[in-house]
Amino acid sequence: MKLLDRFDQLLVRIAQPSFVLRVAALSICLLELAAAVATLLGYRTDPYDGALPALYRRLGGGASDATLLLLCLGVLLAFVWQYWRLARDGRADQQAPHALARILLIDALAVAVTPGLPFLVTALAAVLLRVRTAFLFALGQIGLNLLLYWLLPGSEAPTLMDSLGLFMAMLALHGMAFGLGRMAAAEAEKRRWLQVMLAERLSAEHLQAEQLRYAERLSLARELHDVFGHHLTALNLQLQLGSALLARSDALGASQAVERAREGAAQLLADVREAVSAQRAHGRIDLSDALKALAEGIASTRVELDIAEAARDLSPRAAHALLRCVQEAVTNSVRHARAPRIVITLQMGVAGEIAVSVDDDGSGAARYAEGNGLKGMAERMAELGGSMRVARTNPGFRIELRCPRSA
Repeated sequence: MKLLDRFDQLLVRIAQPSFVLRVAALSICLLELAAAVATLLGYRTDPYDGALPALYRRLGGGASDATLLLLCLGVLLAFVWQYWRLARDGRADQQAPHALARILLIDALAVAVTPGLPFLVTALAAVLLRVRTAFLFALGQIGLNLLLYWLLPGSEAPTLMDSLGLFMAMLALHGMAFGLGRMAAAEAEKRRWLQVMLAERLSAEHLQAEQLRYAERLSLARELHDVFGHHLTALNLQLQLGSALLARSDALGASQAVERAREGAAQLLADVREAVSAQRAHGRIDLSDALKALAEGIASTRVELDIAEAARDLSPRAAHALLRCVQEAVTNSVRHARAPRIVITLQMGVAGEIAVSVDDDGSGAARYAEGNGLKGMAERMAELGGSMRVARTNPGFRIELRCPRSA
């Protein structure tokens, strides 16, 4: 059974889009390397038909020259190397830096060798880029193939039927690459969204557990005050009365005994009240466990916490509102900005305020518009007498929250 579980885990890793695309690029590289070695040894193979061989032939070179072969092989190796790096660095749930520029470079290397190779680039673009950009890129690939077919020299002039056949073939090839890439990207998007929802649920459960402990402590404090306080107060009054009555017969002994009982009861009453006050004073919420559960539940993004010791002592209302605001900010950073790193900071501000910031290094917002999530955060803080401010929108996104610790 364990062997089957390990095999299933291996299949899950192999099925990752980045792994599949890297293996495909490596396979093509090995195939072309074998073809180049065979050509150098005298065997006849199909010549390269990309932009670089076409330019070389226009300059008077031969299609089977060793110089052209080695030049194309070098460009192919550069293609595979860049493709491998981008597929490794970028994931469907996290866009690599300068992904579009790197994809265009890789596509130029592929077109330079052969027009049939860029379908791999289309698949990678569909995985890493946003859907609109990836779709336009796939359409551009089809148009580029048709343009090269008309511009590159051939033995015969291209006819309308040949062009139509090539268009249908490229449409099927790049359409399939785009569709498969988007399926992988959509699956990663669902997985990332489920991670965020699960992390939010775990953090909410931690906060709920802390609130339940607070409610239990408050209930105990009320019980001590209502029951023991009442009885001890009555006992104190009775002992005072008994002391006055007994003083009529044995003024010295009775008064001393009753006085000691009264003093003990009074001291016990004071101790109970002191315990109640201390219990109420410690009836606070520590938000750190809930935030740790939120951070650990998100695998696609590194969430770092910086929580000051003084910021761990919050009222239940403040803790609940801050956790909801942090959850909303983290959700936006992971789902929309695709941030690889988020830093959550809780510090003590001025005049007993708690200062919270959520800072990410994602794509940010070129045009900032306050949506329902940000409005809800501002409303939560306003209800507690605090505030919410968007400190930075690009590069990255930074939200700052402030509210009274004892709200």
